[in-house]
Amino acid sequence: GNVVSIKLSYPTQLNVLDIHGWRSLRDIVVEVSKDLKVSCVVIEGEGENAFSAGSDIKSFLGERNTEEQVREYAEALEGALSALANCPHPSVALLSGICVGGGLGISACGDFRVCGEGSRFGAPINKLGLTMSYTELGPIVQLIGASRTLEILLGGELIVAQRAYDIGLVTRVVPDDSVRQEVESMVKKIGSGAPLVNRWHKRFVRN
Repeated sequence: GNVVSIKLSYPTQLNVLDIHGWRSLRDIVVEVSKDLKVSCVVIEGEGENAFSAGSDIKSFLGERNTEEQVREYAEALEGALSALANCPHPSVALLSGICVGGGLGISACGDFRVCGEGSRFGAPINKLGLTMSYTELGPIVQLIGASRTLEILLGGELIVAQRAYDIGLVTRVVPDDSVRQEVESMVKKIGSGAPLVNRWHKRFVRN
């Protein structure tokens, strides 16, 4: 129908994104945002093991060696997350398995997040000696606040789905084999409303 599905597809590496992946995500979302026939956007990861583990750290050696490369990478990541956050259409993140790091940032840019009971969330990046950027952290802090964001960052451990729900990181938790069905039901309800009204309400709340 009028639902757009965006899939992060690199299942052998937990659906990570390199600079080209971030740019592609930005370009796709920008294009979708212009289509006023769209009633809802669903974003998900390929397979059942992960939504996304965020940035492809293995690609950093070739993509973030110089100051210029670091700046270009940051612009690509920021562009993707900004496009998602500013997408006028209602958006739902379908979360299966692992959702960590930049993947957590991607999901936080959506309006709703539906996960399975076996899903795990976190940002154990402190164990790698790296930091998450302001751009990645912004949507998460806005969603759950500073203290709970620091709980995730400084604790460095993955949290279970129920804890993610308790702190407001996800909207709904359902059995693992019911995630897609729950998202389809949610999308159907969203689509039954007037698209223009839905877009205006999202704009009112977001701004």
